[in-house]
Amino acid sequence: MEMEDEIKTIFKVGLSVLASLCYTYFIASKIPQGKLRLFSLLPILYLFFILPLSLSTALPAGLVSLFITWVGSFNLLLFSFGLGPLSSQPPPNSLLLFIFIACLPIKTNNTFGSDHKNPQNSSPVSGKPHKIPINLPTKVVLFAILVALTDYQIYLHPKILLGQYCCMLYLFVDIIVGSCNVIMRASIGIQLESPSDEPYLSTSLQDFWGRRWNLMITNILRHTIYKPVRSAMEVYIGTEWAPLPAALAAFLVSGLMHEIIFFYTTRSTPTWEVTLFFILHGVCLVVEVGVKKVLTPKWQWHWAVSVPLTLGFVVVTAIWLFFPPLVRNGVDARAIEECKELLEFIKQKLKLDGLVSKTTLFLDH
Repeated sequence: MEMEDEIKTIFKVGLSVLASLCYTYFIASKIPQGKLRLFSLLPILYLFFILPLSLSTALPAGLVSLFITWVGSFNLLLFSFGLGPLSSQPPPNSLLLFIFIACLPIKTNNTFGSDHKNPQNSSPVSGKPHKIPINLPTKVVLFAILVALTDYQIYLHPKILLGQYCCMLYLFVDIIVGSCNVIMRASIGIQLESPSDEPYLSTSLQDFWGRRWNLMITNILRHTIYKPVRSAMEVYIGTEWAPLPAALAAFLVSGLMHEIIFFYTTRSTPTWEVTLFFILHGVCLVVEVGVKKVLTPKWQWHWAVSVPLTLGFVVVTAIWLFFPPLVRNGVDARAIEECKELLEFIKQKLKLDGLVSKTTLFLDH
């Protein structure tokens, strides 16, 4: 019954989001962009920030806070001033397309233009390892295997288990976002960008955060934080160095938004470890870009060296700062258990539907 109650709550949350975006599409979009449109959207932004509190399970609360509180709110902030994907040219002329673009972590190929001034987008492609294609069904199978292996976590060293969580996080995000892409492509028929680009082949932090990992969030931060801060800093330190504090600001905001998501899933007082994780990566990325500016652009390590160093740094710092707040509050165990409960719930429903179908077929004969 708990699963059924939570599904009902998720359905109510979905209806609230749907009603809010219908209001945005039919009413707020007719208001002149700027402060007046922003004022008209303040109740929606407030609603988007409190909706995850109505959910009692970790995974739904985390997903709603990611899709609605972060992606949706930031897209509406951009929309208030005529920016972002909801104000793209030509603007979305379908309510369904408007809803998908507003809240799901997806991006059409032409939603945003490329930004060659962004240091996170300028990592060299030469010397990168060949691609290792992993399709969506394969990721689902790998994720299911890793979930099953958690039953034997008593035999694993805690650090190895946290390393396993890194792989599970990558697969989970790609499965969720990839599934959204499949749904949108099937229902609307538009071409979508991949949610990530093989982050396990990253040759630098610049490459990992700017070109490979969670690309939709990268684009949202680029347009809401990075570009405004870069424009403001160009007045003081010039166009060559302005991208560095802008990138650091984007990492800071990312850390704060992750802290909010962690609060929704743990319901515990923030420890600011996850914020420190993103600040650390932001500082290291800024140092990395600064060193590249000083050294000759052609200088770089071979990918066989740079990939292990990059992934090692990401995994070690994640084990140190990113996962402890979740593990400490038992969110990892709850999330894994929720995955298993959901699968069992689906199995029961499928068996019931199969039984009904067989009974109906028997009565017909």
